[in-house]
Amino acid sequence: MEKDYQREVELNASDFVLVSDYVPAVIQEIRYHSTYNFVGDRVDGYEQPCAILTKEAARALKEISNRLNVMGYRIKVFDAYRPAAAVRHFTLWGVDDLDLRMKPFFYPDLEKQELFRKGYIASKSSHSRGSTIDLTLLDMKTGKEVDMGSPFDYFSEVSHPDYKGVTKEQYENRMFLQDMMVRGGFEPYDCEWWHFTLRDEPFPDTYFDFPVSTEVLKR
Repeated sequence: MEKDYQREVELNASDFVLVSDYVPAVIQEIRYHSTYNFVGDRVDGYEQPCAILTKEAARALKEISNRLNVMGYRIKVFDAYRPAAAVRHFTLWGVDDLDLRMKPFFYPDLEKQELFRKGYIASKSSHSRGSTIDLTLLDMKTGKEVDMGSPFDYFSEVSHPDYKGVTKEQYENRMFLQDMMVRGGFEPYDCEWWHFTLRDEPFPDTYFDFPVSTEVLKR
């Protein structure tokens, strides 16, 4: 299994671009470059706090952003392309039973092992294929994030897009984001309201492992 996975890993970043080059109005808070994430450390492979996507996904996101801007919203990105090295980091973190620093903030009601079983963390992530993005909306009138009923990477049933325990406004906000992304060519994920993958992703079977860095795109 491990041998097959390694054959699928690709280091060539020639078909990838900076999201900010395609979506100038984008706001970026790349959580895995910081220590404020469910691991509690900067994650392997995140050398710079920048969002990277395949060209196809970036073009689709640009069209969505243009429509949202007219409606008074900006896209805020938490994560986009994720190196396979980062996924390995998550897996190693998952077997460390003693490291529970961020449990109160990101998975208060679950044990670490459940995060994998319940689909919140994957041993092979669609993010590593380059056309998956984690995002929310910012209201240009208030300058604040739109209230989605739970924060990014909050691993709980409350973060499922169709969870009915949130308020009517929060649910409508989730459905608005989902509708805009689906109309723009992305597919939602049933465990996380923030997670979307390009429907016609160009590399459905390839997992990339170049670092998140502006320099890698210049080679």
